[in-house]
Amino acid sequence: FTESPGKVQLDVSEIAAEADRRTLQFKMSDTGVGMDAEFIPKIFEAFSMEDSSATNKYGGTGLGMAITKNFVDMMDGEINVESEKGVGSVFTVTVQVGASDRKYVSERQDESADGLDISAILAGRRVLMAEDVEQNAEILEDLLGLEDVEAEHAANGEIALRMFNESEVGYYDAILMDVRMPVMDGLTATRAIRELSRKDAQTIPVIAMTANVFEDDVQQSLAAGMDAHLAKPIEPERLYATLAKFISEGNGKQV
Repeated sequence: FTESPGKVQLDVSEIAAEADRRTLQFKMSDTGVGMDAEFIPKIFEAFSMEDSSATNKYGGTGLGMAITKNFVDMMDGEINVESEKGVGSVFTVTVQVGASDRKYVSERQDESADGLDISAILAGRRVLMAEDVEQNAEILEDLLGLEDVEAEHAANGEIALRMFNESEVGYYDAILMDVRMPVMDGLTATRAIRELSRKDAQTIPVIAMTANVFEDDVQQSLAAGMDAHLAKPIEPERLYATLAKFISEGNGKQV
């Protein structure tokens, strides 16, 4: 119920830590229509509606809030709501979860391009882009176009492999490879590309695009022959810096 140019924001924080447990707080805030104080206790009821008139353009809560409350209760957590009519709402969920040994490796995705003229390096380059979601591909193509990079789209890893293998040596300057795709996933496609006998198969930068950026995910990608990770959703500046870094290194494989 937040209209443009409003904002919806999610903040996650660790507010307590024990040996094998962590208390996490998820705070979702918006600048939407808000609610009157007397309606807030009813928000977790199925299909509750503050304005039941025929002219109400927002509808009710449906089952979403009731299901959310049920899940939070099952986890012995708490959910609280603050809201002001015409100002917005803040939903705060607090839960305890088990600690994990998996490590998020943000340093692996933050490829430095210090000292490089990114625009000069990227202008006129050609990138093979493997992405199965059409909307994601269109956004990525637009981002690359802002730096005068030409993008050619492959809807899955099998198509990307074929496009690369049928191109002239040196035709592509880099490959952006989604990890999870139908028909052939990005890891399989990268391994197949690295096994090709053509001269540039071992040197072309292959950059993973994935929402999974934990240590074991990164190691799987590196083992498959990828050079770096870009976390989804793709951040434009990180995309440009990563491409510039690997392209400027002469398409040499960097682990």
